[in-house]
Amino acid sequence: MSKEYNVAILGATGAVGTRMIQQLEQSTIPVKSLKLLASSRSAGKTLQFKGQPITVEEATPDSFEGVDLVLSSAGGSVSKRLLPEAVKRGAVCVDNTSAFRMEPDVPLVVPEVNEAALKNHHGIVANPNCSTIQMVVALEPLRKAFGLKQVIVSTYQAASGAGQSALNELKQEAQDYLDGKEIQEDAKILPTKGDKKHYPLAFNLLPQIDVFEDNGYTHEEWKMIHETKKIMLNDMNAKDIKVTATCVRVPVPIAHGESVYFTVDDPNVTVDQLREALKGAPGVILEDDPAHQVYPQPLNAVGKRDTFVGRLRADEENPGSFNMWVVADNLLKGAAWNTVENAECLVKDGLL
Repeated sequence: MSKEYNVAILGATGAVGTRMIQQLEQSTIPVKSLKLLASSRSAGKTLQFKGQPITVEEATPDSFEGVDLVLSSAGGSVSKRLLPEAVKRGAVCVDNTSAFRMEPDVPLVVPEVNEAALKNHHGIVANPNCSTIQMVVALEPLRKAFGLKQVIVSTYQAASGAGQSALNELKQEAQDYLDGKEIQEDAKILPTKGDKKHYPLAFNLLPQIDVFEDNGYTHEEWKMIHETKKIMLNDMNAKDIKVTATCVRVPVPIAHGESVYFTVDDPNVTVDQLREALKGAPGVILEDDPAHQVYPQPLNAVGKRDTFVGRLRADEENPGSFNMWVVADNLLKGAAWNTVENAECLVKDGLL
């Protein structure tokens, strides 16, 4: 009989946490017991797992006694405070915050790309940023087949990437705009809680995700650059692949889009060869038939675990360089599913 695991979900009542519960229900992980943990204000709520009610508990260090596996999405400061306590008590944690991503001894893992890195964990595995995850899923089959020299990405990121409150703000602004009301006063969260000014997202585009660094890049852009290098090359400052990013928040509820320009090592590669490499690649669905207007769209990606790729075309001015369009549900593949998928791999590989 296979071993069963005591599992805890930290941040269980949030937009990602509730999806983690659903993904865990559908996973191959044999769950013996499940604890749902959140802040004191959410304690006492009841959520369902496989048809059974589970009462949400306040998360404390002692909550992790007897727990084998922690799936976490409760914010970076909470992860930094509580996950080391869970590890002390014998748990392995898969964390969906930025708290540990750049720690040198913490694997940053997208299973379709670098599952082998899981074996190097010391109790904590980090989930990458949602926008990085879908991009590397699409790029990895091409890198393996043809090499990869450079990536230039522009993102079109959904409101839900900034949390449920940002999604609620977008909906309120949209309704007020349609009602002929002023929407500037609705803006209290976006582009980011951590900055001084806030702007409406409804019927707008915000070329700022997270705070600005001294070099003019936002921290989201910094994350995409350095996470890609760590995932693909195990070195966040590697020079073998050049990466740059522009990250934009768009008035879409769920699912990020990305325009990805990339250069492979072989200048003679064709678009047909790229398509062949992507067909059947782990986690990838190719939707690329321009003659029939078939291409990935956020509306169609919502609720799906896959990464959708289309609009593949060559840069006719630069041999070996190409464009593609990549879409995925940022709350599933970009967060909840990638977390549970990492946990599935930990179980499968005997790493719990």
